[in-house]
Amino acid sequence: MEQAPSLRDQIETTLKTVYDPEIPVNIFELGLVYEIKIGDNNRVNITMTLTAPGCPVAGDIIREVDEKVRGIEGVSDVDVHLTFEPAWTKEMMSEEARLELGFL
Repeated sequence: MEQAPSLRDQIETTLKTVYDPEIPVNIFELGLVYEIKIGDNNRVNITMTLTAPGCPVAGDIIREVDEKVRGIEGVSDVDVHLTFEPAWTKEMMSEEARLELGFL
């Protein structure tokens, strides 16, 4: 019998549908998601950053993360924390993302 994907897997899959508008790669592969914590009652805390502190679409990206993760069955609440420590660098991207963008 096939096991249903864990809540963490579902969250990661969902985050891969959120894209930085300036870079055609999702925020998960870009390395913008620093931490996913699933707490009591499936309350999800996500710590993430942006490619640039002055990103004009920061609010849109955070809202999209919040709405999409909140829409996963079983998630009771979502808290998205934005941080710029440590600052994002392209070394944080997955190998797949670096290949796609020609950074390798």
